[in-house]
Amino acid sequence: MSVLTVYEAGSRPTKRANPDYFTGAVWQDPVIESPKPGRVQVVQVTFEPGARTHWHTHPLGQTLQILSGAGFVQLWGQEKLSIMPGDVIWIPPAVKHWHGAARHVSMVHLAIHEAENGSVTEWMEPVDDKTYAGELEVRR
Repeated sequence: MSVLTVYEAGSRPTKRANPDYFTGAVWQDPVIESPKPGRVQVVQVTFEPGARTHWHTHPLGQTLQILSGAGFVQLWGQEKLSIMPGDVIWIPPAVKHWHGAARHVSMVHLAIHEAENGSVTEWMEPVDDKTYAGELEVRR
């Protein structure tokens, strides 16, 4: 017999993201971590203005769906792009990147990724202020 799992609204607390991997205030709300053999994980991430991830990779790639606010995403060696609500971004496996809020605007996105051997992220160095600098660019 199959069992349905329901997570009631408010039953799982928001947590502050680990400051070892983020610059600024970032909050995480779990959406789903599928039981094995599934490996998908989804987290709603709220970046306060100016907050961002450090550089990182995902072994099986990552999808971001922007829910509100405005921000940036950048792949290593490429120009950063502005991201807005409704945008869906696919980041290929093992590609070094970062993402976060614009300087004066918060951003909320869903982060969707899969675990490989129990790992979803390899964290690297912080994004320096020079790389992050600048106001929200003109839309791509």
